Amino acid sequence: MNSILKLLSFSFLFVTCQNGPQVEEKQHPNVILILTDDQGWGDLSLHGNPYLSTPNIDSLALNGAQFENFYVQPVCSPTRAEILTGIYAARLGVTGTSEGRERFDSEATTIADLLQQNNYRTAAFGKWHNGMQPPYHPLNRGFDEFYGFCSGHWGNYFDPVLEKNGALTKGKGFIIDDLTNHGLSFIEQNKDQAFFLYLPYNTPHSPMSVPDRWWQKFKDMDIDSEHPQKAKEKIEHTKAAYALCENIDWNVGRMMKKLRDLNLIENTIVIYLSDNGPNGDRWNGGMKGRKGQTDEGGVKVPFFIQWKNHIPANTKIQAIASATDIFPTITSLANVNDKGIGQKDGISLNWLLRPSRNWGKRRTKNMVINHWKDKTSIRSQRFRLDHENNLYDLKNDLGQLTPVQDSFIPQYENLLAAKEKWKIEVINEIPTKDKRPFTIGDSTLRFTQLPARDAQAHGAIKRSNRWPNCSYFTNWNSANDSITWNVEVRHPGRYKAVAYYACPLNQIGGKLKLQYGAKSVENTIFISNDTKAYGDEFDRFPREESLVKDFIPLELGVIELEKSSGQLSLTAIGLKGGKGIEFRTLQLVRE
Repeated sequence: MNSILKLLSFSFLFVTCQNGPQVEEKQHPNVILILTDDQGWGDLSLHGNPYLSTPNIDSLALNGAQFENFYVQPVCSPTRAEILTGIYAARLGVTGTSEGRERFDSEATTIADLLQQNNYRTAAFGKWHNGMQPPYHPLNRGFDEFYGFCSGHWGNYFDPVLEKNGALTKGKGFIIDDLTNHGLSFIEQNKDQAFFLYLPYNTPHSPMSVPDRWWQKFKDMDIDSEHPQKAKEKIEHTKAAYALCENIDWNVGRMMKKLRDLNLIENTIVIYLSDNGPNGDRWNGGMKGRKGQTDEGGVKVPFFIQWKNHIPANTKIQAIASATDIFPTITSLANVNDKGIGQKDGISLNWLLRPSRNWGKRRTKNMVINHWKDKTSIRSQRFRLDHENNLYDLKNDLGQLTPVQDSFIPQYENLLAAKEKWKIEVINEIPTKDKRPFTIGDSTLRFTQLPARDAQAHGAIKRSNRWPNCSYFTNWNSANDSITWNVEVRHPGRYKAVAYYACPLNQIGGKLKLQYGAKSVENTIFISNDTKAYGDEFDRFPREESLVKDFIPLELGVIELEKSSGQLSLTAIGLKGGKGIEFRTLQLVRE
């Protein structure tokens, strides 16, 4: 009886497979999208790297389809925006990776929005990096659940402070293992209904902090790969990156085992890719470029998609494709109508994946545009026009050593015209400075977090690190100093304000005051919190990012905020000199 009821709870389609017999196909298959951070095309054993072993990731390609020429943007935030929306990041207003410039158009429909509207359960566990405050928060972009962090990078990978559905929480264990554990629980809880699980992992992005279990293999390994930038390679950094990739592979294996154990493997689409090229000078298949660069090696990444009994195993696709194609490909595979949701720069890749199906008009991408920091390059099926307008024949010159525009004049002129057209239509429409305020309040989300990353410091206050993403403020020892945010209150109401701080014993009795217009709240510091910075215990290569500290909450009170724009300020009263207050984040909780 239970099996009959389960059968009746779903809608089925009957389709003819390539080999002829009919199989039952659930109308809306599950979707798991795994996105790694700074993993290069060459960081897989499948692609010929002899120093690391990634059998579980490799199996996604061997049991499904692998794209030989798949492209993303040179850095994190733009790629993530394109994956989620199917629209070029520049068109969405993504111009940076911090200070609010990582946020994409709040009116854009995400793949999670659309799947959620079609009765999918949706979750994102990991590094978001497309905005923290509503309406840019994951819970405002179509996800029912979020666990992870919204920043561009994180300073601690072991038992870190994270957020769960807006509230601060403590992670458990190594962060990638922890994120995967949440993914496994989500699959278990939603095994009887369609789900979309987005797993944006945050490794092998620096800091190169690696658990002993994964470091042991590489600690004394002699790595001697031949590649164009060998003289610049930092071997310990490379070893750490490889170790982190093997940890990812282990977690992918756990994910696939869960699908098999729950008999979900035939009804789950699994997609795997990275968000940009490698974060170091290491072997990458002979390509020129790395993370942050618009050359081939900075934007070509692994892209595998598996759907057992639907996508033929060991399918190899040479056609160029890009991050913007993921949205329409998922909607088509999942039988979800995406008509009427606005402009898309991507195209569906389904006819390449399932050639026996009648997909109507079959389209192949003519070119992919890569852009970052005023540098734009274009990739056609054979050529790349780089940001300096040199043309390279990638069929014969992956290292981009010899310009060929004099030998391929029609192709050169075509790509040059396409670049100029795109810059006029897209780049010239982007403001030179992002003046959008940080937003407070939402009708559905109670929490708004305003971290040090998004604030401006005044006076002698300093950041703990030049990279704002995972920083905090220090050297706050004068009442004349302040921290401010340019904000827009989108949802009026009463908000409990909580500041997370650290300070020595001599600062007890001082006060923190939060003010917006004529309204203010303040409270006295009664507890000292003079903690040491940490987070580098497992660093295998010197970090550039900030260390972290344990900050404790101080409830400042409940402040009444009206719908308006202005400056929100945090000041200190009664400081005693010497070592002062340190500040990590302000959380506003709507009552």
